[in-house]
Amino acid sequence: MGEKNVFDQCLVAFVIGRTLSDAAASSIRDEIRQHGGEILEPNEDGTLRVSEATHIIANSSEFSQYMEAMAMMLPVVTETWVRHSLVRGRQCPIRPYSPDPRMFFGSVVVTSGNDIPDSDREAIAGAVSAMGGSENREITRTTTHVCALSMDDPKCQIVMQRQLKKVKIVLPHWFDDCFKLGKRIDETPYLLPDPPILRERPEDEVKIPATGHLVGATSPHPDYMPEPDANRSARVPLLVFQNAKVYFSDDLQLKDRLRAILTDLIRNGQGRVVADDQECDWFICQYRSGPKYVRAAQAGKEVGNLSWIYHLITYNDWTSPLQRLLHYPIPQEGIPGFENMRITVSNYGGEARIYLENLIRAAGATFTRTMTGENTHLITARNNSEKCEAAKDWSINMINHLWLEESYARCQVQPLTVEKYTCFPPRTNLGEVIGQTFLDEEKMRAIYYPGGEHRLDAKGKRKRKILDEAHKNAKEHGPAAGVVIGRQEHRDFDVMRDSPDSYEAKTTKAFGLPAPPKDKLDLSTPTRGSPHPPRLGKENDNPAILSSGSRSAKANANARIHGLSEDILLYEKEKKRTGRGGLWGGKRAAAEVDKQLTLARSSSPSMRQEEGGVDEESNRPSKRARPSLPSIEYRICVTGWNRWVNNKKAEDADRKKLREMGIQIVTEKQHSDYLVAPHMVRTVKFLIHLSRGVPILDASFLEKCLETGELQDFDAFKLKDKTNERRFKVKLTEAIARARANKGKLLYRIPIYCTEDILHGYESYQLIAETNGAIFKIFRARSGTTIKPTTAEQDGGAPPEPVYLITTGTAKEKSLWSKFEKMAEEGHMKPLVMKSDWLLDVGMRQQVFFDEDYLARNAFGK
Repeated sequence: MGEKNVFDQCLVAFVIGRTLSDAAASSIRDEIRQHGGEILEPNEDGTLRVSEATHIIANSSEFSQYMEAMAMMLPVVTETWVRHSLVRGRQCPIRPYSPDPRMFFGSVVVTSGNDIPDSDREAIAGAVSAMGGSENREITRTTTHVCALSMDDPKCQIVMQRQLKKVKIVLPHWFDDCFKLGKRIDETPYLLPDPPILRERPEDEVKIPATGHLVGATSPHPDYMPEPDANRSARVPLLVFQNAKVYFSDDLQLKDRLRAILTDLIRNGQGRVVADDQECDWFICQYRSGPKYVRAAQAGKEVGNLSWIYHLITYNDWTSPLQRLLHYPIPQEGIPGFENMRITVSNYGGEARIYLENLIRAAGATFTRTMTGENTHLITARNNSEKCEAAKDWSINMINHLWLEESYARCQVQPLTVEKYTCFPPRTNLGEVIGQTFLDEEKMRAIYYPGGEHRLDAKGKRKRKILDEAHKNAKEHGPAAGVVIGRQEHRDFDVMRDSPDSYEAKTTKAFGLPAPPKDKLDLSTPTRGSPHPPRLGKENDNPAILSSGSRSAKANANARIHGLSEDILLYEKEKKRTGRGGLWGGKRAAAEVDKQLTLARSSSPSMRQEEGGVDEESNRPSKRARPSLPSIEYRICVTGWNRWVNNKKAEDADRKKLREMGIQIVTEKQHSDYLVAPHMVRTVKFLIHLSRGVPILDASFLEKCLETGELQDFDAFKLKDKTNERRFKVKLTEAIARARANKGKLLYRIPIYCTEDILHGYESYQLIAETNGAIFKIFRARSGTTIKPTTAEQDGGAPPEPVYLITTGTAKEKSLWSKFEKMAEEGHMKPLVMKSDWLLDVGMRQQVFFDEDYLARNAFGK
């Protein structure tokens, strides 16, 4: 395979979010296309096309379709995999580039010094490889660590001579302690030439570290609303709730005000709160008990607690409730075996200490702030403190937090004799690795919600099957439990056990060959553990390249999951039958009747008289009852429609008619279910709603509603505009799909400046930029330096990141261009002065791109 065809036959999907912005992904997309690959646009609803992809690029495993990818053995790799594959001229192995945090050596490339014995070097290389890292025999530009006993080793001398500041020289003790704990700890105490573990005493003080794994996950019962992420503009809606149907269980005991706040936040994020637990996608409760919890968990719905919801509100980014122990409902009776334990804590501080206190109580044990002879366990981050000395004297069990976390995660008290629970590296406070343990869904299912398959609908059966296959695949992949490293290792893998007929009909698209019959497939399939996958085609083809590009295993894995597609389509069709035919029907009618009865019971005596009747006491005609309007079912924003231009009277009359149909017309700053426009336009309303992934309807929808006086079918009026699609160089359906996948993070953390005197004002550009997640600033003649001066060395040798200035071609604005460029270059950033159309077209396409025609100097001259 030539270098130009590195990604030949690869179909690549991208997960855009906090860890990978669309701007960062844009250059990677171009590289993949240039080297033979194809980029898969998201589905219409913003989800990934998992069934078609050969690779998913994601810098984090925290996205909603990760379990589905694991079930289908679809490789999920970080963006670094693409870059390193280009450097090597061939596709790199999958394992070292997995974003799964359990592969804690994923970014480590180690080489061992000559003073390390061969047996130790092989052991280190094997263990690093098992945990996602790799080994080089010599120092290369990808090397991150050198394992040596002293600086006299030749490889250490090379690092010093070449001033390779990114390469860390560590003692082998670091690897040993990481392997014992099953976590990656800080290298600092092990760094040569003067490692603190050899210089300082174990009893010397160690600073209590901060940890980012516990933010928003220290308590299962949060007692306050969180502050929003400082990097998120107030203009950005909570699109993490997009299309989600959320149910709040009664055991939460939410007060009316809090429920109203949460309902409003979810609705503004294009989700909705439902009153029926069987209709929901997300089930929020406090305890792992009750028939509703069991039913939701069995169906594979997202089950979390209030702490999880608050975390989503704070960061506006998806995370699984299973990723953090206290984001999932707690056991009402605790974990069996903990009820008679009295546990205290030492050497943990801040959020880590609060987290452990709450976790101890959630497990069913008693937490004590002080230690007495009645205590049964001491959980400590180091084995040096007054409590530790007393524990030794009183024969109290002394372990680190991993024992508590893994006991809680596995729903069973773990043996105290396991080495990792009694491992205390001498100059490390283990608080730095707290909060990295995930819940074991398979164990929880066996205890709290076994069975139930016969009650599931088609959608629930598919989700349950995905979870089961993901667990099964995880067990088959070596020491990193829970990590799927790529379906290409099992060419005959069959997720849902294909029927013979469906299997025969499949083709191995990557090679253009028909799939072999099942009875013959075993002839070319290696035995378990064989290092060589079966080869197809030419004898000299690189097996690693072939396997990475193959889609046959995924096709087999996917077939049975999608074998339920007809049932799912029927299920979704039945659900849509309610809610499109006006007020009187189904649950809506029942709700309206209940509402009227409630009003009748609570109204005054005069209101209970017949309309136009007489009050017996006053003998005066009573007031006529005001006819009640139907509840607001749909909120719609309108842009570019000429019917209401300079005609306030017609607008008021039309609004009233629409309101009687359950439609409310809203502004661009309010939540809306649909946008109505006569054609594609670059107005603020259009671009803002497009960035939110809101469905866009043709203006004829409103005209038809007003003409007939009846609510029309939304799907029949989706906007189609081929003329402007050619003009803006984008398909509207693709732009909406990208927007739903981006979830408001198209320009996440990208700094965009705007001249103060830009034509038509900067306010509109600010609204568009911030709605897409950008950091927006005004650049004035006397702005001063708003980018901190930084050298390339201070930036860790990373290439300069782009920073944009949006401008028009007035003389006053042109005088600012050179000042902006100087400020950006001094801050080690790449200045890009762009004409204002660039931001509008980026918003329209929902994809960050670069074209020299948009450079201000090319568009307006110098």
